[in-house]
Amino acid sequence: MDIKRFDPGPRLSRAVVFGDTVYLAGLTADDASQGVTGQTQQILAKIDHYLKQAGTDKSRLLTAQIWLSDIKTFNDMNKAWEAWVDKANPPARATVESKLAGAGLSVEIMVVAARS
Repeated sequence: MDIKRFDPGPRLSRAVVFGDTVYLAGLTADDASQGVTGQTQQILAKIDHYLKQAGTDKSRLLTAQIWLSDIKTFNDMNKAWEAWVDKANPPARATVESKLAGAGLSVEIMVVAARS
């Protein structure tokens, strides 16, 4: 089976498709000046973009991993997540507090989805 990579860079690819599975890298917001809800909305839009490029959508999510720089912002992140997620097909999900790699970043999300 072929492996297809989207936006490959020197360190990582933003998305990788192998067979009928799509793996997205941990995605962060482009505008870190926004709060947790705004950063989450930006990331979810990126997820939609890469899933569409890979031939699938959020209704096919299998898992999601979410990192928050401050677990006290859990409800702020969930405000955006719950407005976005396919309520009939929610993925398995974990959310943890962690230091994030970029200054001002509050949220990072990584997902895996099926294509067919």
